[in-house]
Amino acid sequence: MELSKNKIKLIKSLDQKKQRLKHQLFVAEGKKVVQELLASSLECVALFITKEMELLFENESYAVVTELELKKITSLKSPNGVLALFKIPAAQQIKTEGLIVALDAVNDPGNLGTIIRLCDWFGVEQLVCSENTVDCFNSKVVQSTMGSLSRVSIVYLALAEYLQNTDLPIFCADMEGQNVYQSELPSRGVLVMGNEANGVSEEIENLCTDKIMIPRFGKVQETESLNVATATAILLSEFQRKNV
Repeated sequence: MELSKNKIKLIKSLDQKKQRLKHQLFVAEGKKVVQELLASSLECVALFITKEMELLFENESYAVVTELELKKITSLKSPNGVLALFKIPAAQQIKTEGLIVALDAVNDPGNLGTIIRLCDWFGVEQLVCSENTVDCFNSKVVQSTMGSLSRVSIVYLALAEYLQNTDLPIFCADMEGQNVYQSELPSRGVLVMGNEANGVSEEIENLCTDKIMIPRFGKVQETESLNVATATAILLSEFQRKNV
């Protein structure tokens, strides 16, 4: 596929969520990320690489582009030789088994990408996101997942409605909750993580059956809160440790 003016225009338009939805495409960049996605069930519709990358992608269908051409389509400050377009996969049906992570208005692409990687690491196969959580096909999110995007089922939905209708126990991360290190944690349930600035919204908090918190151990104890991705890592580790 040649890098025509129309193709450049299409790729750059995918920086916008509405264009990603319209074309049902997203952009992935970088050797590691693209290789991981190519090895998955996701469908690649175009692959652009520089001459130096040909040996790494010799078994793929690709178009060779110059560094200058790559700079016209990249969203990175320092492009590293590989850019691909993938089809957005159809959302899968949510299963009521295992541990599910739910995100309430998480806005930072880096945080979402890290949480997707954490789900992959800790064996959480399902991630449900409120409709006002950042799009998982945002290029910054895709980059920070380092390929885990293809191994975690991600669904965007009306979070309150979903929680109202699930029969799973719902755990909410809250500083007023029970010490997670002293809590009984089941192998099945929903772990709700909230917005970076405001935490879990009142509406969602009222639907939680259990509140858990990560205690502070510092002598001064003036740190207001943990980063949402950091807190997710600690809580997932504790859920899985108690259910090994």
